[in-house]
Amino acid sequence: MKITVITVGKLKERFFREAAAEYEKRLGRYCRLEIRETADEKTPDGASETERELILKKEGARVAKLLPDDAYVVTLEIEGRRFTSEAFAGEIERLGVSGIGHIVFVIGGSLGLHNSIKKRADLAVSFSDMTFPHQLMRVVLLEQIYRAFRIINREPYHK
Repeated sequence: MKITVITVGKLKERFFREAAAEYEKRLGRYCRLEIRETADEKTPDGASETERELILKKEGARVAKLLPDDAYVVTLEIEGRRFTSEAFAGEIERLGVSGIGHIVFVIGGSLGLHNSIKKRADLAVSFSDMTFPHQLMRVVLLEQIYRAFRIINREPYHK
């Protein structure tokens, strides 16, 4: 199975890069993993709703260029569906068994995702009602994908 993670913005802090790299390495035995970054827009303090929408639109256009037509797209959204780790693993396994060979996860920037990207999604997933920095969310997502493959393969993983 191929897993692609599309992110708006780069990992700036070394500790996030190191954590992500560790999970990328671990995932290598379970899937073909690709990380695709696209630039984020600077959001001025006190940005108007019009400015915010323009930023989301620009970021959304960049993300859309990276989305393969034949992939199963999962967006990370506060409003998305919640899973336990076991249920998330079950969903990934179900997709693989049903013939889905490529899953793309999309992490938005500081303002989230443009509606055009949300509409393109086959599934929206929420990790919490809380908002997380997109850099941290990448590490959390990679860890949960790794955990899912461990569960799918009935391998031990701490709870």
